[in-house]
Amino acid sequence: MKLVHHGAHEGVTGSCHQLWIDDSKSLLVDCGTFQGEDARKKPNPEIEFSLHGIEALLLTHVHIDHAGRIPYLLAAGFERPILCSVPTAKLLPLVMEDALKIGFTRSKRLIKKFLQQIRRQLVPLAYNQWHDCPGGVKVRLLPAGHVLGSTMFEVELKDGRRAVFSGDVGAGTNPLLNPPPSPERADLLVLESTYGDKLHPPKLDRQAELERVIRRTLDDLGVTIVPAFSLGRTQALLYELNAIFERIQETEHRTLMKRVDVIVDSPLASRFTALYKEMKEHWGEEAQFTLQTDDQPLVFENLTTVGNHSEHRETVRYLAEHKLPAVVIAGSGMCTGGRVVNYLKEFIGQEETDIVFAGYQAGGTPGNYISRGSDWVRLDGRRYDVRAKSHQLSGYSAHGDQEDLIALVDGMEEAPKEIRLVHGDYAAKRALSQKLTEKGYHLT
Repeated sequence: MKLVHHGAHEGVTGSCHQLWIDDSKSLLVDCGTFQGEDARKKPNPEIEFSLHGIEALLLTHVHIDHAGRIPYLLAAGFERPILCSVPTAKLLPLVMEDALKIGFTRSKRLIKKFLQQIRRQLVPLAYNQWHDCPGGVKVRLLPAGHVLGSTMFEVELKDGRRAVFSGDVGAGTNPLLNPPPSPERADLLVLESTYGDKLHPPKLDRQAELERVIRRTLDDLGVTIVPAFSLGRTQALLYELNAIFERIQETEHRTLMKRVDVIVDSPLASRFTALYKEMKEHWGEEAQFTLQTDDQPLVFENLTTVGNHSEHRETVRYLAEHKLPAVVIAGSGMCTGGRVVNYLKEFIGQEETDIVFAGYQAGGTPGNYISRGSDWVRLDGRRYDVRAKSHQLSGYSAHGDQEDLIALVDGMEEAPKEIRLVHGDYAAKRALSQKLTEKGYHLT
């Protein structure tokens, strides 16, 4: 079973794997953007491998490090089907529109043309059942628990051999998603390893830490900045902020409506949140239970969304001039660009500012420097001193930790014959490889 990697094999980002069905036909699994140090090593996002014989693209989910190179794939002439889950098919056009504007073109005509082509090629598939796939193979989708619509792909070849691509495996702590199940078996398991050397704190610890930060913001009238990915993390944070505010109001016996503003400054995140609300049937058990008593758990009275760029600039100015407590959720998640950078420029030098990281920060990104406790950081080419307090809420990670990844493998009915680790840095892959080897699994 031949597997060629075009990204996320020697690094964390740029996921793109080519599985050869036979000597002339293959499937592509994901086509993502390189970020951070990976992008410095591979600055050219254009497709440099041949598309000849690629029968279909299997898309595990819509995060940019798995889907961001799709525009370049289409520009290179790829016209084959894009297989994915139903939620992914609904979310992908939004992600592609944003990616096109940032890294490809600002032309509305070209963007419209690309989106029309993407919609023509999308083939949404139901979970937990086998589907015929181009190339004479079958595929089955399992929920990966990473983000709404995220998928593990099982690929069964004509001879019965089975390859499984984990995509990004969830930690089972997102209230909007169910934890991922283990596949039945695999001749080849391609397993992510982002947190292969780490263990996440318990979910209750992360909630308590976030509540401590929120209470500090209320007490010192500061600004809490949450650099968040528009999809997945933002919606999980809104869900839990809603619960935290309700708990604070119950203990203090007064409303928080005029005491703190929660600002989602990302039109893309707002559009994703609207789609999340439309797809409640795909939410996890915990959120389904909450829906019985709260039909809008992603919306609360002190929540404000910011639309166009002038509203964004006005919001930054208003918070700077008025010493009012606020929680700002803005992209991008690793502080590499986007609206969060303007908030950081304004408030990172103030001691009453809190910066809350709720996910992985790739090496070389501003988010990585800040989360590691650096005294200064470079934003848009300028140096800024860091006096704000930073907090790493790894319990909010959308990725499973070492125990989660091992449990996924241990839970398989038959042990995988071969495991290939991807999507992790050297230390993470080495640690996870050692643990799996100790348990008797074969890694290549």
